[in-house]
Amino acid sequence: MHAGRILGASMRADIVPGAVLPDYELSDHRGTRRTLSELQGADPLVLVLSRGAFCPKDRRQHEGLLQIHREMQVGYCRLVTISTDNLLETNEFRTGVGAHWTFLSDPGRKVQKDLDIAEYTDSQHNPMIPHTLVLEPGLRIYKIYNGYWFFGRPTVEELRLDLRTVLQRCRPDWDISSAEQRAAWANGDKTRFYPYGKTQAQVIAEPD
Repeated sequence: MHAGRILGASMRADIVPGAVLPDYELSDHRGTRRTLSELQGADPLVLVLSRGAFCPKDRRQHEGLLQIHREMQVGYCRLVTISTDNLLETNEFRTGVGAHWTFLSDPGRKVQKDLDIAEYTDSQHNPMIPHTLVLEPGLRIYKIYNGYWFFGRPTVEELRLDLRTVLQRCRPDWDISSAEQRAAWANGDKTRFYPYGKTQAQVIAEPD
Protein backbone atom coordinates (compact mmCIF):
# COMPACT_ATOMS: atom_id res chain seq x y z
CA MET A 1 0.00 0.00 0.00
CA HIS A 2 1.35 3.41 -0.94
CA ALA A 3 1.45 5.98 1.84
CA GLY A 4 1.17 9.06 -0.35
CA ARG A 5 -1.92 11.21 -0.63
CA ILE A 6 -3.70 13.61 -2.94
CA LEU A 7 -4.38 16.83 -1.02
CA GLY A 8 -7.24 18.49 -2.87
CA ALA A 9 -8.94 17.56 -6.12
CA SER A 10 -7.25 15.03 -8.39
CA MET A 11 -5.77 15.33 -11.85
CA ARG A 12 -6.33 12.78 -14.57
CA ALA A 13 -7.82 9.69 -12.96
CA ASP A 14 -4.68 7.55 -13.21
CA ILE A 15 -2.32 10.22 -11.81
CA VAL A 16 -2.36 9.12 -8.19
CA PRO A 17 0.20 8.25 -5.51
CA GLY A 18 2.04 5.08 -6.51
CA ALA A 19 1.63 5.75 -10.24
CA VAL A 20 4.47 6.85 -12.50
CA LEU A 21 4.24 10.36 -13.93
CA PRO A 22 4.74 10.64 -17.71
CA ASP A 23 8.29 11.55 -18.65
CA TYR A 24 7.55 14.89 -20.31
CA GLU A 25 10.14 16.51 -22.56
CA LEU A 26 10.11 20.32 -22.67
CA SER A 27 12.47 23.23 -23.26
CA ASP A 28 14.24 24.55 -20.18
CA HIS A 29 14.94 28.23 -19.45
CA ARG A 30 18.00 28.05 -21.73
CA GLY A 31 15.98 26.59 -24.61
CA THR A 32 17.48 23.10 -24.23
CA ARG A 33 15.15 20.13 -24.50
CA ARG A 34 15.07 18.20 -21.20
CA THR A 35 13.11 15.21 -19.92
CA LEU A 36 11.88 14.92 -16.35
CA SER A 37 13.75 11.65 -15.90
CA GLU A 38 17.00 13.33 -16.99
CA LEU A 39 16.45 16.15 -14.51
CA GLN A 40 15.52 13.77 -11.70
CA GLY A 41 18.34 11.28 -12.10
CA ALA A 42 18.23 8.85 -9.18
CA ASP A 43 17.05 11.45 -6.66
CA PRO A 44 13.70 12.51 -5.19
CA LEU A 45 12.10 15.32 -7.18
CA VAL A 46 9.71 18.10 -6.20
CA LEU A 47 7.82 19.13 -9.34
CA VAL A 48 5.92 22.42 -9.30
CA LEU A 49 3.22 22.91 -11.94
CA SER A 50 2.80 26.67 -11.97
CA ARG A 51 0.42 29.25 -13.39
CA GLY A 52 3.46 31.30 -14.36
CA ALA A 53 5.04 34.68 -13.82
CA PHE A 54 1.79 36.63 -13.98
CA CYS A 55 0.43 35.11 -10.76
CA PRO A 56 1.46 36.74 -7.45
CA LYS A 57 0.61 33.54 -5.57
CA ASP A 58 3.03 31.56 -7.71
CA ARG A 59 5.76 34.16 -7.29
CA ARG A 60 5.31 34.03 -3.53
CA GLN A 61 5.38 30.22 -3.53
CA HIS A 62 8.66 30.25 -5.44
CA GLU A 63 10.19 32.82 -3.12
CA GLY A 64 9.42 30.38 -0.31
CA LEU A 65 11.01 27.52 -2.24
CA LEU A 66 14.35 29.35 -2.32
CA GLN A 67 15.01 28.30 1.27
CA ILE A 68 14.31 24.62 0.84
CA HIS A 69 16.13 24.47 -2.50
CA ARG A 70 19.38 25.24 -0.70
CA GLU A 71 18.62 22.34 1.66
CA MET A 72 17.70 20.08 -1.26
CA GLN A 73 21.05 20.77 -2.91
CA VAL A 74 22.97 19.43 0.10
CA GLY A 75 20.36 16.69 0.63
CA TYR A 76 20.63 15.35 -2.94
CA CYS A 77 17.07 16.14 -4.05
CA ARG A 78 15.86 17.93 -7.18
CA LEU A 79 13.43 20.77 -7.82
CA VAL A 80 11.82 21.62 -11.18
CA THR A 81 9.13 24.14 -12.16
CA ILE A 82 6.90 23.84 -15.24
CA SER A 83 4.68 26.68 -16.43
CA THR A 84 2.80 27.64 -19.57
CA ASP A 85 5.01 30.73 -19.96
CA ASN A 86 7.01 31.19 -23.14
CA LEU A 87 10.81 31.19 -22.99
CA LEU A 88 11.14 34.92 -22.28
CA GLU A 89 8.47 34.85 -19.58
CA THR A 90 10.02 31.73 -18.08
CA ASN A 91 13.36 33.49 -17.69
CA GLU A 92 11.71 36.59 -16.27
CA PHE A 93 9.86 34.42 -13.74
CA ARG A 94 13.00 32.50 -12.74
CA THR A 95 15.18 35.60 -12.48
CA GLY A 96 12.49 37.64 -10.75
CA VAL A 97 12.15 35.21 -7.83
CA GLY A 98 15.92 34.54 -7.65
CA ALA A 99 15.61 30.82 -8.42
CA HIS A 100 18.59 28.63 -9.35
CA TRP A 101 16.78 25.45 -10.32
CA THR A 102 15.49 24.35 -13.73
CA PHE A 103 12.34 25.95 -15.13
CA LEU A 104 10.60 24.25 -18.05
CA SER A 105 8.53 26.17 -20.60
CA ASP A 106 5.30 24.66 -21.91
CA PRO A 107 3.48 27.36 -23.94
CA GLY A 108 1.89 24.60 -26.04
CA ARG A 109 0.22 23.33 -22.84
CA LYS A 110 1.30 19.74 -23.36
CA VAL A 111 1.29 18.98 -19.62
CA GLN A 112 -1.89 20.93 -18.96
CA LYS A 113 -3.80 18.98 -21.60
CA ASP A 114 -2.31 15.58 -20.79
CA LEU A 115 -3.01 15.84 -17.07
CA ASP A 116 -6.41 17.52 -17.58
CA ILE A 117 -5.57 20.47 -15.31
CA ALA A 118 -6.63 23.47 -17.39
CA GLU A 119 -7.69 26.31 -15.11
CA TYR A 120 -10.95 26.92 -16.97
CA THR A 121 -11.86 29.84 -14.68
CA ASP A 122 -9.08 31.93 -16.27
CA SER A 123 -9.69 32.10 -20.00
CA GLN A 124 -7.35 35.08 -20.36
CA HIS A 125 -4.17 33.25 -19.33
CA ASN A 126 -5.33 29.63 -19.77
CA PRO A 127 -2.82 28.35 -17.17
CA MET A 128 -2.54 25.03 -15.39
CA ILE A 129 -4.26 24.55 -12.07
CA PRO A 130 -1.23 24.79 -9.79
CA HIS A 131 -0.03 21.51 -8.31
CA THR A 132 3.05 20.40 -6.44
CA LEU A 133 4.12 16.76 -6.78
CA VAL A 134 6.65 14.94 -4.64
CA LEU A 135 8.21 12.17 -6.72
CA GLU A 136 10.24 9.17 -5.69
CA PRO A 137 13.03 8.04 -8.05
CA GLY A 138 11.65 6.76 -11.33
CA LEU A 139 9.02 9.56 -11.40
CA ARG A 140 6.86 7.54 -9.00
CA ILE A 141 4.31 9.78 -7.32
CA TYR A 142 4.50 10.00 -3.53
CA LYS A 143 2.19 12.96 -2.90
CA ILE A 144 0.16 15.50 -4.86
CA TYR A 145 -0.83 18.94 -3.55
CA ASN A 146 -3.56 20.94 -5.31
CA GLY A 147 -2.60 24.60 -5.16
CA TYR A 148 -5.59 26.33 -6.73
CA TRP A 149 -5.90 28.08 -3.37
CA PHE A 150 -2.57 29.28 -2.02
CA PHE A 151 -2.81 27.40 1.27
CA GLY A 152 -3.37 24.16 -0.59
CA ARG A 153 0.30 24.30 -1.53
CA PRO A 154 2.88 22.57 0.66
CA THR A 155 4.79 24.53 3.24
CA VAL A 156 8.55 24.21 3.43
CA GLU A 157 8.13 22.02 6.51
CA GLU A 158 5.67 19.72 4.73
CA LEU A 159 8.14 19.29 1.89
CA ARG A 160 10.90 18.51 4.37
CA LEU A 161 8.78 15.75 5.92
CA ASP A 162 7.80 14.38 2.51
CA LEU A 163 11.41 14.28 1.36
CA ARG A 164 12.49 12.61 4.58
CA THR A 165 10.00 9.80 3.99
CA VAL A 166 10.98 9.40 0.34
CA LEU A 167 14.68 9.40 1.19
CA GLN A 168 14.17 6.75 3.86
CA ARG A 169 12.61 4.56 1.16
CA CYS A 170 15.15 5.08 -1.59
CA ARG A 171 18.48 5.46 0.21
CA PRO A 172 19.90 2.10 1.36
CA ASP A 173 22.41 3.99 3.51
CA TRP A 174 19.80 6.04 5.36
CA ASP A 175 20.86 4.19 8.51
CA ILE A 176 24.51 3.22 8.22
CA SER A 177 24.49 1.76 11.74
CA SER A 178 22.61 -1.35 10.57
CA ALA A 179 24.45 -4.66 10.58
CA GLU A 180 23.74 -5.07 6.86
CA GLN A 181 25.35 -1.75 5.98
CA ARG A 182 28.33 -2.37 8.23
CA ALA A 183 28.90 -5.76 6.59
CA ALA A 184 28.64 -4.29 3.09
CA TRP A 185 31.24 -1.63 3.90
CA ALA A 186 33.56 -4.17 5.50
CA ASN A 187 33.32 -6.35 2.39
CA GLY A 188 34.18 -3.43 0.11
CA ASP A 189 30.66 -3.13 -1.32
CA LYS A 190 30.34 0.62 -1.84
CA THR A 191 27.28 0.36 -4.10
CA ARG A 192 25.04 0.58 -1.02
CA PHE A 193 26.56 3.94 -0.06
CA TYR A 194 26.19 7.33 -1.75
CA PRO A 195 27.02 7.92 -4.60
CA TYR A 196 26.16 4.24 -5.19
CA GLY A 197 28.98 3.21 -7.49
CA LYS A 198 29.43 6.54 -9.27
CA THR A 199 32.58 8.62 -9.00
CA GLN A 200 32.40 12.11 -7.50
CA ALA A 201 33.27 13.46 -10.95
CA GLN A 202 30.23 11.70 -12.43
CA VAL A 203 27.99 13.15 -9.73
CA ILE A 204 29.29 16.68 -10.25
CA ALA A 205 28.85 16.35 -14.04
CA GLU A 206 25.16 15.43 -13.74
CA PRO A 207 22.75 18.05 -15.13
CA ASP A 208 20.98 20.42 -12.74
